[in-house]
Amino acid sequence: MSFITDPLVYYPISGILWFWHKIFAFLGGFLPWVDSPDSSGAIWALSVIFLVVTLRILLFWPAAKQIRFSRKMQEMQPRMKELQKRYKNDREKLATETRKLQKSEGFNPVLGCLPMFIQIPVFLGLFHVLRSFNRMGNNFGALGMTAEETRNTGNYVFNADEVQSFLDARLFGAPLSSFISQPIDQFQAFVDPGAALDFERWNIILVAIPLMIVSAVTTHLNARISLSRQSPEAAANPQAKIMNQLMLWAFPIGILVTGAFWPMAILVYMVTNNLWTLGQQYYLFEKMAKEDDVAALKRREEQKSLAPKVGVKPVKPKKVRGVATGTAVASEDSVAGGPSDLDDDDEAVVAPGVVPTPSPGSAPRPGQRPQQPGGQRTRPAQKSGGGSSKSKKKKRKR
Repeated sequence: MSFITDPLVYYPISGILWFWHKIFAFLGGFLPWVDSPDSSGAIWALSVIFLVVTLRILLFWPAAKQIRFSRKMQEMQPRMKELQKRYKNDREKLATETRKLQKSEGFNPVLGCLPMFIQIPVFLGLFHVLRSFNRMGNNFGALGMTAEETRNTGNYVFNADEVQSFLDARLFGAPLSSFISQPIDQFQAFVDPGAALDFERWNIILVAIPLMIVSAVTTHLNARISLSRQSPEAAANPQAKIMNQLMLWAFPIGILVTGAFWPMAILVYMVTNNLWTLGQQYYLFEKMAKEDDVAALKRREEQKSLAPKVGVKPVKPKKVRGVATGTAVASEDSVAGGPSDLDDDDEAVVAPGVVPTPSPGSAPRPGQRPQQPGGQRTRPAQKSGGGSSKSKKKKRKR
């Protein structure tokens, strides 16, 4: 695998660290209080910090995609459960409907998992490069070299002289490649052959323990922030509960327990990485919350635009057959200037106070007199030989 990892992972990562070390060593040469900038512990620690920052900037987009992937999974979880209940006896149909749901939501599981697969080799490579400055012993992939071989073996982009400057660097009196549980015979790699040691184990303990505590606390905080965004349905899952407890407590405690076996440069890397993750999560979650607020406001505005205005009752247009002579008649056809012939099922709309009359040939409505074809109302015929009451009175007076 070295023919893949060396050119794709280890050499690029060591190249970034080499670049930052050269920049800070050059700047440190202008500072009068910095002795031997090339082997200064502060300059090498800054180089490690900016190596982490550079990699996290390059991985910012995959990390954001990973968070959005998790959010989308939580949003789709209720609908996925509905599909599982509906097609629990038909696996083929369930797979088809699941793909349809993922396509409609723009969800791609492969692209969602890709950021994680990119980040893992990068951080493992960073760990390997920092550990490879001291290859004594057999822990963490060391090659079991002697102190002299370690000081005269390059580390990917770094040549032997640059490896020696890293081994000679001290951070508050402790070598950057040292760790608490390191055997004392391996301490010879941090000084010139035959030279006396200029540090003791308690120097390593005083620097390593605070870094371990900060790393454990920030790991716990990152897990708490991440789990606070978890949906109640996902948190109620028994497997999710176990994983949540591991993230909250087991991983931070594991750092405190295993931190005694990690070189100082790895602890600097972990603290920097956790602090970056803390700030990145806050930024991304706040940004996504604002996006959700904007989307919710847009939906409310759309619903508001479709709702009827205040004081206006929605009216459905109806076709009209006709009204009595001398009244206003309104219909869709008459307004448009076309014919006003309507079907028998259409309702008539008349002006207030006007009693509509039936059309010729139609049955009269209750309380209405039949209408003659000419449009005039029929009058009852007078009795033959009869007259009005006034004419009868005149004849009697005569």
